[in-house]
Amino acid sequence: MKHLLVWQWVAVGLVGLVALGSIGGYVYYRSIDSGIERVVVGNLGPRPKETGALNILLIGSDSRKGANKKYGATTTDLSERTDTMMVLHISPNRDNATMVSFPRDSMVLIPQCGTVPAGVRAINSAFNEGGIDCTMRTIESLTGIHLDHFIKVDFSGFKAIVDALDGIEICLPKPVNDPLAKLVLGAGKHVVKGEQALGYVRTRKQLGNGSDLGRIERQQIFLNQVMAKATSGGLLTNPVRLDGFLRAATKAVTVDSELTFERMLEIANSVSGLTAKELKGTTVPVEAYPPKPEALVQFKEPDAKDFFQRIVNDVEVTPPATTGASAAPKIARDQVRVQVLNGTGESGRAGRIAEELTAQGFVVVETGNVPTTAETSIRYGKKRADAAPYADAVSARLSKDKRTPVAGMVRPQTREVYKKAPATLKTPLVQLVIGTDWPGVRVLSTIPDSMKDKVIDSNTDPCK
Repeated sequence: MKHLLVWQWVAVGLVGLVALGSIGGYVYYRSIDSGIERVVVGNLGPRPKETGALNILLIGSDSRKGANKKYGATTTDLSERTDTMMVLHISPNRDNATMVSFPRDSMVLIPQCGTVPAGVRAINSAFNEGGIDCTMRTIESLTGIHLDHFIKVDFSGFKAIVDALDGIEICLPKPVNDPLAKLVLGAGKHVVKGEQALGYVRTRKQLGNGSDLGRIERQQIFLNQVMAKATSGGLLTNPVRLDGFLRAATKAVTVDSELTFERMLEIANSVSGLTAKELKGTTVPVEAYPPKPEALVQFKEPDAKDFFQRIVNDVEVTPPATTGASAAPKIARDQVRVQVLNGTGESGRAGRIAEELTAQGFVVVETGNVPTTAETSIRYGKKRADAAPYADAVSARLSKDKRTPVAGMVRPQTREVYKKAPATLKTPLVQLVIGTDWPGVRVLSTIPDSMKDKVIDSNTDPCK
């Protein structure tokens, strides 16, 4: 009942808005910042490497304490729980963002967190039993994604944020009368605030297919509406409204101690160009959990692993050092002939990497093997003075630790034809020698083709 995804982009959005100078200066922002609660996160164990991306864990708290008591008037359990977990992934180049939802009933392996034992349990039990430390440790262990920060908001905070935005437009395909969610509305379009907005994001059985998965998709549409309004000119250029929004948002969130005022300004500067059009929402691929298929799910493999790996491989793209003339032309990938040589000692590695490069438009003509080498290299023939830009095109697609192409090719131990290049393609051959330090191929999109029909973005019709 509590997938409160809506507030979470707004909470992240305040990071960007804090940097604006339209209603004051440094002293004002310090006063705004003082309303944010911060906690220290520790005991995360071995952590994934940073890639230059910004990954923020977003948590919706359903605490029934204080003003939230009325949402569980009969409960005696006032402990803090969550049924909402998302990772907001902002690309290293800060040119797109992906919201990744984790269904609350996903059965996963939760690592040991202090006194909380390891075991297969619903993913939300990581927070319910071990708090934010265990939640971050669990998400990192499951995905291989390095989490930079976390942001948490509760029921009352969500309402305050939506009210500060003067409501959000929704569209209902049919009338809704849900006493549990405290929502009674007719079919059609409505602008909802406060209790109605909260009820809309909590209701489940009377909209869609009645599942948490259907509700997540609907709420991600709402999230896009929230971001569009939170970053609209009408808010940003109105000092009174912006002040109200910032004060509501900062009082509504709890963040990690590393998300300091200075860090917020740093992030704000880097994401200033992002708009709702660059925000896409999706859900981790899941399937029925065999022991209890009617109520629980598990990550669907290999789809989930592929998805997480794409996010991990979404790293900073720095222009490769051009080894040719300073005015070297930009080369299209379908004009680059590549020979992939495996120097890792792992059988089949060249073929798999050839598939990745082919999917990105390169013309892989051969695969083969060379003696085991520690260093990945990109090579071209010494006698081809025009070859350097073609090698640079390959270098630009490596995930990290970019390699400067070198003149001079190696002799393969074995080689075989991978794909016959068009007869008209007479461009220089580029060798990609895969070493044991292979960084991976940078993905073109963090969302695999198999998940494209599940994507929620600014073009999604909210009435459907």
